[in-house]
Amino acid sequence: MCGISGIVQREPTPGREHLEKMIASMAHRGPDGKSSWHQDQGLVHFGHNRLAIIDPVESSAQPMHYIGRYTITYNGELYNYIELRLQLHNEGFRFQTQSDTEVILAAYAFWEEECVDHFDGMFAFAIWDETEQELFAARDRFGEKPFYYHSTADRFLFASEIKALHAAGIPREPNRKMLFNFLTIGYTDNPEQPGETFFENIQKLPAASFLFYKPSTGELEIEQYWELDADEQLRSIPETEALEKFNHLLFASVKRRLRSDVPTGSSLSGGLDSSMISALINEIGYDSHSRQVFTASFPGFERDEAAWSKKVTDGFGLKQQLVEIGPEDLVRDWSRFCAHQEEPVASASAFAQYKVFERAGRENVRVLLDGQGADETLAGYHHYYKWYWQELFVKRKLTSSGEIRAARDKGITEPFGFKNIIASLFPDLAAVVLNRQYLLHALQQEDLHPEFVRLQSREAYYTTPEVHNLNGVLHFNTCVHGLEELLRYADRNSMAFGREVRLPFLSHELVEFIFRLPSSYKIRQGWTKWILRESASSRLPADIAWRKDKTGFEPPQKKWMSDPAVAAMIRAAREKLVAEKVLNPSVLDRGIRDQDAYTGKNYDWRYLSAAALFS
Repeated sequence: MCGISGIVQREPTPGREHLEKMIASMAHRGPDGKSSWHQDQGLVHFGHNRLAIIDPVESSAQPMHYIGRYTITYNGELYNYIELRLQLHNEGFRFQTQSDTEVILAAYAFWEEECVDHFDGMFAFAIWDETEQELFAARDRFGEKPFYYHSTADRFLFASEIKALHAAGIPREPNRKMLFNFLTIGYTDNPEQPGETFFENIQKLPAASFLFYKPSTGELEIEQYWELDADEQLRSIPETEALEKFNHLLFASVKRRLRSDVPTGSSLSGGLDSSMISALINEIGYDSHSRQVFTASFPGFERDEAAWSKKVTDGFGLKQQLVEIGPEDLVRDWSRFCAHQEEPVASASAFAQYKVFERAGRENVRVLLDGQGADETLAGYHHYYKWYWQELFVKRKLTSSGEIRAARDKGITEPFGFKNIIASLFPDLAAVVLNRQYLLHALQQEDLHPEFVRLQSREAYYTTPEVHNLNGVLHFNTCVHGLEELLRYADRNSMAFGREVRLPFLSHELVEFIFRLPSSYKIRQGWTKWILRESASSRLPADIAWRKDKTGFEPPQKKWMSDPAVAAMIRAAREKLVAEKVLNPSVLDRGIRDQDAYTGKNYDWRYLSAAALFS
């Protein structure tokens, strides 16, 4: 886990000074050293900020060279590097280090761009091929690791963070079209153009993609190398077989993600996902470092999960670090938090996560396993019920299944009525209608400056998936819109303190298997994440494995927003957006509308977050 940067150019113009500024801007990502490499002809400059996790010795530092032809700068972890190393050794490759970095180089030398098909990991890397005079770069399947770039006909700049590109002289110009969509519906990405960012002239390599750049011609080619199939479902599979396969894949994923040469712990919220990871770590029986867990706590908040997490820590004898977070933390750390995140955040949950990683840094735990990804792949959120019910309605099984009644018995209030029936019968039409409703709502937003609306709404994108079943919406949230936003939060928050976060639920082999399972393995008898609950029932207390009150990682945002110091920050943010002619001056005359973290009309929070774009 590190920070990478680079400049590849057609002419040997000076690049060293810009590269050094790029490296310096990401010092937080690499507390164990910084280094650079400059090609003899001056066409290529690579930088690296090192966070040493695997083989933390000098010989494994980067940029790393291989067989006199390839040079790499790499951020991430290859969890199956031991297996790949053996496979490549049998093919005649020899290694000078014990690092996963050298395995990537050998894999590229052997399989070329198809090397990414063999990787189980989170990664963003760039390899310069001196023979072909060509750059190859790739990003992991789900977008856990970032790769930003700026490309012209004469040069190509890349980095792990946007600030590094600004440090190299790329102007800081907010993307107002992205801003419009964020302020109106809360989108932090563009599902139709996954390479777009909140800054003009800066793109990101989409998840599950690689690129080639040839400086001699300025040609840039981007290709997606992996796609999750949402339609290839098993018609039927025995429960025992499905559970056995699920258990095997999740257990193997956790075990691989415990590979580390430095202290490893985990995040624990008290919910099902993180508790299951703690249970599997305990089952694997790793060293004392892996028994340390970090939990966000909000004393007095009705959704505080400290009591739930204590059931897990007591049961497994874990050492828990409770991280109490309040509005005074938000006021003190907000500017620094925004500088690390770089782009707007949709709720205060991202800030709470930031404080958890801060504590992990203070306790010198370098690697944390986390439960992100389970909700998007296993249908953990309440809004997934309606999609499953619509699927059952189309199959004429909704009434006989008893699923709505079972959900109601568990306190689920997700509505299902005539509109849902029409949407299930005509999903394409429903998507068009909903998109138009989004735009109409945006145009009626009274807080926005009319000129801002007039200019930006022309290119507004409101992408509602044309979903025909539960798997369809899970695919949309996992691969198109939803999950990558959370992964960006996790990367920036962990790397702000030189920590690494690993996500066992995002093993691509596990996710591919989950998507092949029938929907009834995800929602059954009113239970979300049914197969995970079944797997957890023999490992966790029943009231956690079969917990009814689904609580996301949620801080008391509404209470924080009513704090006088936080309210003052929101008013200052409004003033900044009024000065930029994004908001109407009239917004300065009304009170703060404090909202919970996951409320749809969370406008004042968005103003607070968006104002940082203009700092």
